[in-house]
Amino acid sequence: MSEKKMNRENRRRRRRRNQLISYCVMAVVLIAVGMGCFFGIHAAGSAVKQHQAAREESRQELLEASRVEESAQAQAAVAALFETESTEETESTYTKEDALNDMVEDTLAGMTLEQKVAGLFFVTPEQLTGVSQVVAAGDATRESLEKYSVGGLIYFAKNIQSEDQLKEMLSNTASYSLFPLFFGVDEEGGKVARVADALKLDKTVPMGEIGAAGDTQAACDAYQNIGGYLSSYGFNVDFAPVADVLTNVDNTVIGNRAFSSDASVAAQMVSSAVTGLQETGVSACLKHFPGHGDTAGDSHTGAAQTDRTKEEMEAEEFLPFQSGIEAGADMIMVGHITAPNLTDGDSLPASISEKIIAGVLRNELGYQGIIITDAMNMGAITEYYKSDVAAIMALKAGADMVLMPENFEEAYQGVLDAVADGTVSEERIDDSLRRIYRVKLRSRVL
Repeated sequence: MSEKKMNRENRRRRRRRNQLISYCVMAVVLIAVGMGCFFGIHAAGSAVKQHQAAREESRQELLEASRVEESAQAQAAVAALFETESTEETESTYTKEDALNDMVEDTLAGMTLEQKVAGLFFVTPEQLTGVSQVVAAGDATRESLEKYSVGGLIYFAKNIQSEDQLKEMLSNTASYSLFPLFFGVDEEGGKVARVADALKLDKTVPMGEIGAAGDTQAACDAYQNIGGYLSSYGFNVDFAPVADVLTNVDNTVIGNRAFSSDASVAAQMVSSAVTGLQETGVSACLKHFPGHGDTAGDSHTGAAQTDRTKEEMEAEEFLPFQSGIEAGADMIMVGHITAPNLTDGDSLPASISEKIIAGVLRNELGYQGIIITDAMNMGAITEYYKSDVAAIMALKAGADMVLMPENFEEAYQGVLDAVADGTVSEERIDDSLRRIYRVKLRSRVL
């Protein structure tokens, strides 16, 4: 049987990962054979100069055709790694998407229940370590990550002293973690710029100014700039852009953090901002679903409510979130906003409402990325719910990550106990971890 037929038969027998190996080996062999034939025959041709010139020219032409054929076969074999081979006897080829899915499943399979639960929390370094102000990562960070394999750490201006200090702190923290970490920060531009403020960088103008100018490229450029310096320090998540529509001009909590009071303008700006930011390797996190722009209250200190109807929110508040979803935003933050017209009149904050998270955001808007709560140490939550109860409610409602519970250890143990007694299933935990690790591991494959 010829070599080509043998290779073809081998390809039919091999499946998925074995197929990947055979293609790579075949590619190397074909290239080596082709080049070997070329140089070998060429040397022989040089040794028989007495042959007629026409015969020599003919041999070289045949040689070149052979080399090209073999090289083409090698290239085709490599290309076939990520193409579908359509024969009745073979399965689909092993794709990059398959590789990512396998990496995610392998990661989950290697995690204990304790590690899985911890991986749903996004906390401050102080909450992780118990240290009052963290500006370096040493033994306390290492030991804390061994005990609690949290999914992410969020930093504030008090954690940042200099560029070198920041880079070293994040780099050391990453090296201590058994699993990939999210490193997050609030960096919107304007008055919310933790890193730029701490390091005295040239600040990006408020997004309201960019929106008012109507230049979507400016929004993209602004977030490319923000993402550029964030990624250089080691951050991979920015809790931005703000996707709220400023429908209530008296709303000082959002103000010019929003791009516009015009939903269509805000939607265009958000889409460009997401694209610009994520091109730098930093994940965008749209906030604050279902929309904080109409509320008069401040969820940092207490309840905040919107009385907008569902139809009004679909026509305005949801538009920037929809455009951000279409742009591929990795995360969406759900705020502690009470929206009775979305929840049949109940007063649950959106961050712990199944009707809003699973019903509206996941099912109606079709968002399949990571859903994270707003900070759970804010008054809208702490005045009414204990840390463990709020964390469990958020996960049961469909959130994937819990941000900054008031008492991290209580929240973590509460979720762990809830899985143990069946209140929250391990399958539910795994679903969230799959979304989380698809983002964390994506750059290793795609």
